[in-house]
Amino acid sequence: MKVANAEDVRREPTSPGRANTGESGRGALTVIVVLLVVAGIVAVGIIPRRRARAALKAETRMLAIPLVAVIHPQKGAPQQEIILPGNIEAYIDAPIYARTDGYLKKWYVDIGGRVKAGQLLADIETPEVDAQLRQALADLNTAQANFQLSQITYNRYQGLKGTDSVAKQDVDNSVGDYEAKKAMVASAQANVKRLQELVSFEKVYAPFDGVITARDTDIGDLIDAGTNGGTAKELFHIAAISTLRVYINVPQIDSAMVKPGIPAYLMLQEFPGKTFPGKVVRTANAIDLSSRTLLVEVDVPNPTGELLPGAYAQVHMKIPSGAPTYIIPVTTLVFRTAGMQVATVRNGDKAELVPITIGRDFGTTVEVVSGLTGSDLVIDSPPDSLVDGEEVRIVTPGNSAGH
Repeated sequence: MKVANAEDVRREPTSPGRANTGESGRGALTVIVVLLVVAGIVAVGIIPRRRARAALKAETRMLAIPLVAVIHPQKGAPQQEIILPGNIEAYIDAPIYARTDGYLKKWYVDIGGRVKAGQLLADIETPEVDAQLRQALADLNTAQANFQLSQITYNRYQGLKGTDSVAKQDVDNSVGDYEAKKAMVASAQANVKRLQELVSFEKVYAPFDGVITARDTDIGDLIDAGTNGGTAKELFHIAAISTLRVYINVPQIDSAMVKPGIPAYLMLQEFPGKTFPGKVVRTANAIDLSSRTLLVEVDVPNPTGELLPGAYAQVHMKIPSGAPTYIIPVTTLVFRTAGMQVATVRNGDKAELVPITIGRDFGTTVEVVSGLTGSDLVIDSPPDSLVDGEEVRIVTPGNSAGH
């Protein structure tokens, strides 16, 4: 028997069963690799798509949340200045009339003239009154003469009535005549005094320091004092302008803060940049029903006479604020059926509509007297569709919607 050596053994061909087993292993490995490749391809396509869809959904949700800019209300000043139109009037303004009838003899001061109290303004001729005074003086002399004679008779009878040399009736007659003559003297004296006073009215004097603003008479004019039922005619018009009264109408909302003693000042267009100081001296203490305003008087010294009665002026007053107030732009206001409101941000991301009460309107800003605090976040230019409780996102300055 022949024994096979090692070389023969190596050359011996492989059996068919072993070859099939190797090929099937390599096929399974290929399938696995293919499946892994396919799974990887699928994963690479699906996962980014899902991520993109989730990102789009999140972005859409973020874009649906309104972006809002917020501001903090600015606290109002402890004192507020109000500016109101005012009418300047003389402290005293009076027409000057004659007290007696006659003709104007002479006038001494024309319009614009400054006069002192007691200064002579005009002379009036009163011939009728002068004649009446002369007659009254003559009547007084007659009454005094008759009284003296009656007094002598009275004294004589008083000395004789105790001697029974005169009748008691004669004594009584002397007493009655004495009392009557005495009364006639008193009446004549009163008439003379009255006429002397009328004659004194021939001179017209200034009743107080001031300026003549009108002269409505001239030399030779007939002067009617109105004593006989006629219509009195004004001779002069005088105004005291060393101190002026300025009347203003303060709105009801500010009336409680306007008290006597509050400083004020005037500004007039004819004096650009110049102010005239004054102060509140009195108020009407009543609100006018038609205008809902308080009448206030401001007195302004006018030693140089620059200010003229009848002029228009702007009166500036600084009055204390009652309750704390806040200033916000008009772009923050929300006008709806619920009334005046502003939109604020609560808890960082929720809108809340807050009712407010408006004070003064400054044009681009308004004063809020109630409804806000200094820590509130007020939405500027809120969307028209904004509702209470809606989620919002605050945008800081410099940030855009996409950031």
